[in-house]
Amino acid sequence: MIDWEEMAARGGASWVESANDPDGGFPLDNLPYCVFTCGDRRHPRPGIRIGSLILDLAGASRSGILEGLDHSVLAACHAHTLNKLMACEPAMLAALRTRLLHLLHARADQATRGAMGVLLSPVAESTLLKPVDPPNFTDFYASIDHATNVGRIFRPDTPLLPNYKFVPIGYHGRASSIVVSGTEIRRPSGQAKPASGGVPALGPSRSLDYEVEIGLYMGQGNALGVPIGVASADEHIFGISLVNDWSARDIQSWEYQPLGPFLGKSFATSVSPWVVPLAALKPFRVPAALRASGDPDPLDYLWNPDDQHSGAIDLVVEVRLLTSAMRNAGAEPHRLSRANLRDLYWTPAQLIAHHTSNGCNLMPGDLLATGTISGPHQDSAGCLLELTVGGGKPVVLPNGERRSALEDGDEVILQGYCRRDGYPKISLGECRGTVDPAR
Repeated sequence: MIDWEEMAARGGASWVESANDPDGGFPLDNLPYCVFTCGDRRHPRPGIRIGSLILDLAGASRSGILEGLDHSVLAACHAHTLNKLMACEPAMLAALRTRLLHLLHARADQATRGAMGVLLSPVAESTLLKPVDPPNFTDFYASIDHATNVGRIFRPDTPLLPNYKFVPIGYHGRASSIVVSGTEIRRPSGQAKPASGGVPALGPSRSLDYEVEIGLYMGQGNALGVPIGVASADEHIFGISLVNDWSARDIQSWEYQPLGPFLGKSFATSVSPWVVPLAALKPFRVPAALRASGDPDPLDYLWNPDDQHSGAIDLVVEVRLLTSAMRNAGAEPHRLSRANLRDLYWTPAQLIAHHTSNGCNLMPGDLLATGTISGPHQDSAGCLLELTVGGGKPVVLPNGERRSALEDGDEVILQGYCRRDGYPKISLGECRGTVDPAR
């Protein structure tokens, strides 16, 4: 007899041949969620990606092949977003994943394959929609390399403020302007002060930037006034996704004191259509980044030995740029940087524990982003502000173009993936956005 609980943790081969490419990124081990339409299936519905195909969860629920799962899970399979699935208990979601693994595994019988086959649609022929309507959006500042690099630009003598190594820094973002990958990004207008001084004026941003981040989508939340401890934080994470938190640096630099980010951030945040469940990332959990000698230990509410042992995630994030000129010439996007989520100063569990430490209630579908992910080297900087050292050293592209900020027509492409010997690649897919001129 097959132990499907064990198989759910280990994955394996699928009868869907495109899932068995070790470099494909979407094997049986992954099974990320999405919301899509395809062909005559015109109503948005949750799906699961397997290889180059998407399994229609609404159709699976109607067909009876998910019979026996909790009714709340079956009902959530018919929703227009993933929010209702995110509200289900973790054990119910684990049972759904185990069932899907059973149905898609290479050992599934021909009857199962036939029943499943009519529910599969090619990704290339599907329209991918925003997977979640986040009730709330929080953006953190969890990369010490990013914080230090930016701090050196503005405060060379004291790049890190005194609180950074004690408290995870974050701010409340704008949930209404979160858009799915592929949505064009309108260059924002705002009030900015000329670098040469003088009176500020309203106009299109001249310092548009990207920020490569990872988003944590919350599953079941917490009651108002009841904090989530570090030890149990993972139970509240439904899955993760790529996030590009677009930033108008000139607007931001004029407005952020004394209350922090506002209009320089709230005009758009792009998210990937794929939400990778935390269970798919289990083989890639690694120890939290070592703190430098002399750094303070986290306060008790941010400390847990298990989280220090395996609370980080070994996940590569890359940024590529495709300009209009490159596109017209048929050139490939140029990679600007590569960094790793494992280098964050604070783990995902610590971010959640701090967010709720004052009793703040998180809700299913809430999006918590890590903030810009940067590494210790110049080619691992997660935004143009860092890569160009505040604009003083423009990036030179292979065709000779130079960038210290994004120009109209530029397309930013984020990618994320996990690799480890003995395991197939787990991909987060892409998060794309092209800059449109200001109105």
